Amino acid sequence: MIKPVQTIDKLITGTPVTIVALGDSLTQGWMVSKGYLDYLKEMFHREFPKNKCTLINSGIPGDTADSGLSRMQWDVLRYKPDCVFVQYALNDAFSGFTEHHFKSNIKGIIEKIREHGNTDIVLITSGYIGDNEDNRHAEGFYHQLELLGEEYGIPVVLTHEYWKKKIRDGVIWGSLVQFDGVHPTEEGYRHMAEAIMGLFETRGTGQD
Repeated sequence: MIKPVQTIDKLITGTPVTIVALGDSLTQGWMVSKGYLDYLKEMFHREFPKNKCTLINSGIPGDTADSGLSRMQWDVLRYKPDCVFVQYALNDAFSGFTEHHFKSNIKGIIEKIREHGNTDIVLITSGYIGDNEDNRHAEGFYHQLELLGEEYGIPVVLTHEYWKKKIRDGVIWGSLVQFDGVHPTEEGYRHMAEAIMGLFETRGTGQD
């Protein structure tokens, strides 16, 4: 598994580290008191007791990857991040963008980050929105993130697949999503954070 090694090393040693999360309402934490970044911060404190991590939430409800690309300087790069989370797909999939256009915009985000130094990048898929045609459409966009992860050698957190596993293990899908069947509940966000945390865990990897 590809990991954000530099960021993990800083979390372990207590070196100050800044993580900026770029994305849409799933990053922003729509209609909940705790989003995935809040849960992730708690998990970091348990896993890395010495950590001095600053998590910056640059999620905007309704945002798409082309907008994310246009606001990189102000909402991401000015913080000089050590690591950037990039979470998009659902709004893109249902706002008329093609998979090709989406992939091109995410590629632009990756390349703009890389222009400004050796920053860790983590691509994150959004949630699983049910066994239906809308979800199958969304997963085509998620697949573009996987392809970019392979192309650039960067990690991709498959949140939707993690949710599916939890559902197979007995979690009720309806407990993971709000009334609209898309935005996560706090439980859904906790599972999203768990999926991301799997990338950072060091036990058994020789990094602890």
